[in-house]
Amino acid sequence: MFNKVIFSLIGLGLLGGTFALAGDKDSVIASAESAGPSSVTASATIKDLDGTVLREGTNGYTCYPQQEIIGPMCNEAVWDELLGAMLNKKDFNPGSFSVSYMLAGEGTAIGVSNSDPYASDPAGSDDWIKEGPHLMIVVPNRAALEGLSRDPGDPVYVMWGDTPYAHIMVKVVE
Repeated sequence: MFNKVIFSLIGLGLLGGTFALAGDKDSVIASAESAGPSSVTASATIKDLDGTVLREGTNGYTCYPQQEIIGPMCNEAVWDELLGAMLNKKDFNPGSFSVSYMLAGEGTAIGVSNSDPYASDPAGSDDWIKEGPHLMIVVPNRAALEGLSRDPGDPVYVMWGDTPYAHIMVKVVE
């Protein structure tokens, strides 16, 4: 599924069509592993941006290296489903609580719009953000998002709140 996500991102130009980290397999794996705690990454599947499995995992997480727009991430399957739905502009209703780790933050990636998952130009957005270390949490009941801040200046806030891809951002203070 995430292979389609990566190819769709490249096709949409959201990643600029380039891999931000040049290097060998070990560099790509190190980038992907930087996204999560070692308790997650040690047993996670690691994929390159083209979907090539660089290392098989056993814990249900898949980690990806840094890209041009977003930093490295380690996703549970629900997160890959969310991203696939977003890229195909389809509705998304998560069936369960799910976490994505981005503990390396955005790195040298350019970031994203807090309100528009399709925005690709920081200059054309008034809410462009580039987060440091954080977790992203999707919840099965959108009512759980009510009352949460949408201000990226807060330590916990909702991203993409008016879309089916709304999720909770939790900043991790080092």
